[in-house]
Amino acid sequence: MNFGIALGSNVGDRAANIQRGVELLMELVPGIRLNASARVYETEPVDCAPGTQAFLNTVIEVAADCLPQELHTHLKAIEQALGRPEQRERNSPRTLDLDLLYADDVVSDDPVLTLPHPRMHLRRFVLEPLADIRPELVLPGQQESVADLLAGLE
Repeated sequence: MNFGIALGSNVGDRAANIQRGVELLMELVPGIRLNASARVYETEPVDCAPGTQAFLNTVIEVAADCLPQELHTHLKAIEQALGRPEQRERNSPRTLDLDLLYADDVVSDDPVLTLPHPRMHLRRFVLEPLADIRPELVLPGQQESVADLLAGLE
């Protein structure tokens, strides 16, 4: 199964945090393969407290023989291993944020894991790097490709 994962950091050595997150993912998930990685973008914080440091954001696509819920569990464990508390304020600064964006054509409205990610089509900091690697991708529930969704943002 192919998975899209967004990575973001705005605390400490942001680039190293993202790199370490990818390394841990490749170490922890049996049989995982990196399909593609986008370039890293520096982006202004969205819906964060005033004075919040800018983020570095990117997207990777991996292939793995696991369920989306299993991968999600690994992503949360990696966040915690890199210093992100499990209990935190919404949109608080973070060493590493890992969001599962999609899992092939899986649609899930599970309270723990919603797929595709419910707000990704509205977020330039997700669509821009995703368009680097999968511009033609049309996600379940969308009519437009990632590139078209990005072009439609203000």
